[in-house]
Amino acid sequence: MMVGHVEGRFLEMLVFATRAQRVLEIGCFSGYSSIAMAAGLAEGGTITTCEIDPERAEVARGHIERAGLSDRIEVRLGPAIETIATLEGPFDFVFIDADKASYLDYYEAALPLLADTGLIVADNTLWSGRVVQVASETDGDADTEAIKRFNDHVASDERVVAVQLTVRDGMTVVRKR
Repeated sequence: MMVGHVEGRFLEMLVFATRAQRVLEIGCFSGYSSIAMAAGLAEGGTITTCEIDPERAEVARGHIERAGLSDRIEVRLGPAIETIATLEGPFDFVFIDADKASYLDYYEAALPLLADTGLIVADNTLWSGRVVQVASETDGDADTEAIKRFNDHVASDERVVAVQLTVRDGMTVVRKR
């Protein structure tokens, strides 16, 4: 349930390469990925991160404070889809790593807020290889089916260009056409 060192460094590099000023993170957990991305932020850049679980949000805030990044990372408590609805774009970078059943909803809510040169990165899109299993092998596994639907949707979405990478458990990088 946490981005590891390699993926954290990769996120930092992507945020840096996009010269992101505004980052939206959907799914904060411990704050590790927020802290990693903050290392790549452009001068004056900020991260808004969404977390539904109050205990996780407090843990994340503690880590963020100890990292000296409270002025750059804001943790928003509540359902991410509701939080996103209150935000104004554009965001230069969006990282999706929350409940898998809502990936499509998060993607559709975030895409209109994405800057023309921005990126959306979705985590866990290989889902330990389960996304390539036949339906009979994944029956009843809602998360696997949700990730499959997300992958299929993004791959056929004519509004974007996307690439799926084998970094850790799979990361899909998306940009607008």
